Order: sequence, then structure tokens, then C-alpha cells
Amino acid sequence: MVLEAPLVAADVVQWLYSDAPHLKGTLEIVSELGERLRAGSVPVDRVTTGIWVVHPNVRAEGSIWTSSKAPELILYTADSKTSDDYQKSPIKRVHETQKPVRVEIERDPVAAGQYPISEDLREEGYTDYIALPMPFSDGSVKVASFSTKAPGGFSGSHISVFESLIRPLALVCELKTLRRTAETVLDTYVGPRAGSRVLDGTTRRGEGEWIKAIVSFADIRGFTRLSNTLPADKIVLFLNKYFGAMTAAVEAHGGEVLKFIGDEVMAIFPYETEEEARDAAMRALLAARDTLSRIAEINAEKSCVQTPDMSVGIALHAGDVFYGNVGSETRLDFTVVGPAVNLAARIAELAKDLERQVLVSDAIADIMGCRSGLFGQYQVKGFDDPVSVYSPDMSADAAVGYCPENTAARALEAN
Repeated sequence: MVLEAPLVAADVVQWLYSDAPHLKGTLEIVSELGERLRAGSVPVDRVTTGIWVVHPNVRAEGSIWTSSKAPELILYTADSKTSDDYQKSPIKRVHETQKPVRVEIERDPVAAGQYPISEDLREEGYTDYIALPMPFSDGSVKVASFSTKAPGGFSGSHISVFESLIRPLALVCELKTLRRTAETVLDTYVGPRAGSRVLDGTTRRGEGEWIKAIVSFADIRGFTRLSNTLPADKIVLFLNKYFGAMTAAVEAHGGEVLKFIGDEVMAIFPYETEEEARDAAMRALLAARDTLSRIAEINAEKSCVQTPDMSVGIALHAGDVFYGNVGSETRLDFTVVGPAVNLAARIAELAKDLERQVLVSDAIADIMGCRSGLFGQYQVKGFDDPVSVYSPDMSADAAVGYCPENTAARALEAN
């Protein structure tokens, strides 16, 4: 192995610089790295990386490849158990010293005993473990580890191979982490559909396309008065619960939340054909009903006596909208605009004035093929002609639903 080690290291390093960056993510890179090392007679049975990530719910990602099981991506949250495991791990030691930490499980079990992970690895048959710092260009240090089940553990030549490949591995992992960070930030702040377009280069002001969509507007009843009387932290908690319920309902039924505007939520359900329009309208109705159900559950919990029960109004309209970049030369917003969006917003205001939980437009009635639940015609700001609105019965156990005479409505009741 003494003569082969430089050749193995050179082969792996060449792969890391050439083909590895084209793999999908860190897990795929770690998996192929493990296979290539084994093919070069480096007795690796486990390879891991631990990388801090930018994500609203996840603190770090661990990519784990082993020679006997399927690769696994582990998402670490900030719970106490994860924190305790980290505090007693070689990974923390690497972060602190920015130097490799070797745990010779077979040769020096007493020293290895200071790290609880050594006992877990011993039970699985591992004999040696080494964690190495992966320096990123921003000055931060991530960690990669290698473990073996070979009797006697790693040799000095094996360690040399790891040391040779760690910097190019860090570069590739950083490249994938930056891409993942960009995707996460865009998904979190503008939504997956819009985020994907921005990441693909749709970033010029005015750039976008006209699409057909069901537009949903929702807002909280009495929010202005509430926000003037409650402490800011209670308002934030209140809004997060409301936004969480609304977003979960929309996403569960295939829609996308585009933005939060004060206490308002704007979402879309895109479609192209007449058949897709009916499906999108049904999913938007199901999302509205799901929202009301989730909010009812929040109210039943009575988790905060300082805030009143939530009450919302939801408006649905359909039509052509411009989906793209709007804003200034230095500050853009990826959103939908157009008369259909404006009317959806006006119907939301009407729902508040009429104290209705859900109001839908004539366009939705056309798509659904019926006009059950006509509530009346009303003049709304900015539109010359009166607007017909419908108030469907969205209760889960209603005997009469939105359109009981057609198949779509029976599906709504069944779900």
C-alpha cells in the first residue's frame, strides 16, 4: 500500500476536481468517494460529512455512507439530544482545534472511551475512526470522517490518502452547500416555484410570463385592533400560527404561497387546460377548508389566553396573471400581478365586510360548473361592474357542499 497510496490519492483528487462537482449533492459525493477508496484498496467502511446549513428548521446535515447499508442523509435540528451528542463527539473537538481527531477503537479502547460514539462503532465492528477538518473559503470549518472495520485499523498510508483528498473534498462540498443554501433561502422567502425560476436566471426586472392560476387571498379578522393592543412577541406568535396553518394547507393541496403582506396570505394554484383549471379550483377549495379546520384546532388548544380566537376570511378568483419580477433596479419581488390579482384582493375585503369565511368569484363558479351558494352582487373598488360572489358551505360534515350535483363536489365532501 505504501507505493499505491499516492496513486489512489491522485485518482480520487482528480475525480473530485473533475466529475464530483456534477453530482447532485453531498450525499452522492460521499457515497462515490467511499466506493472509489475501497476500489483503491483503502479499507473504508464508513464515510461521513457534517455541514452547518442555512435553513429555518435544520441546523446541520450529515451525509453517511457505509459499505453495508444504503447511504443516509440526516437532518439535525436544535433539540437537546442532538446538542448532547455533539458536545461529546470528536466532531466538536475538530471544530475547536481545527485539527484531525483519531479514535483508535481497537488499539486504544481506553482513550477511545472518552467519545461515546466509539462504543457504538465498536458494537458495529469498527476498529478505527478519524475525523478531519474541511476548511471552507469563508473561514468556517466543516468535518469529514472515515471509519474502518479492518483488523488493526488504518495504516499511515491510509491516513495520508485522507489528508490528500480533504481540501478538494471541502471545495466540492462547499460548492454543493452554497447551491443548497441558495435554494433554501429562495424556497423560504419566495417559494419553490418562484425560487427555482430566480435560481435559473429569471432575475431581470419585468421578466416573467403570463400564466393562468387560481389566486387565493386570506387575512385575519380584527388584526389591526389586535396588533395595537398586544405586545409584539405575542403578535409574532399569533401570526406564525396563522401563517403556519395557511401555508401547510395550501402546500398540502399543491398550491404555493407567494407572500405574506401584513396579516394577508397570497397563494396561487396554477393551471393550463380546462381540466387542470377544475382540479386547481377544487384544490384551492380544499385548501380553504383545510385552513379553517387547522385554525379551529389552534383555537381549541387555547395555548395563549392573551390572544383571542383566530378568525379568517378567504377569497378565491381565477384568471390570467403576470408571474415574474416587479420592482426597482436594485430591489425586485417575484410575484403575480394583474386584474385577476386585484379582484381576488377586493373579494377578500368583501369577505371581511360580509363576515363570510370563504367567498369565491364568478370565474370560480364557471370553472366548477355551477353557481351553488350565490351570495349576491356587490360593487368593489376599482371595478366598474358589480361582482358576483358565492359563499360555499365548507364545513367538513356538510350535507350540502359547494356543488353537490357534480362529481367534483362529491370529491370535496369525501375528502
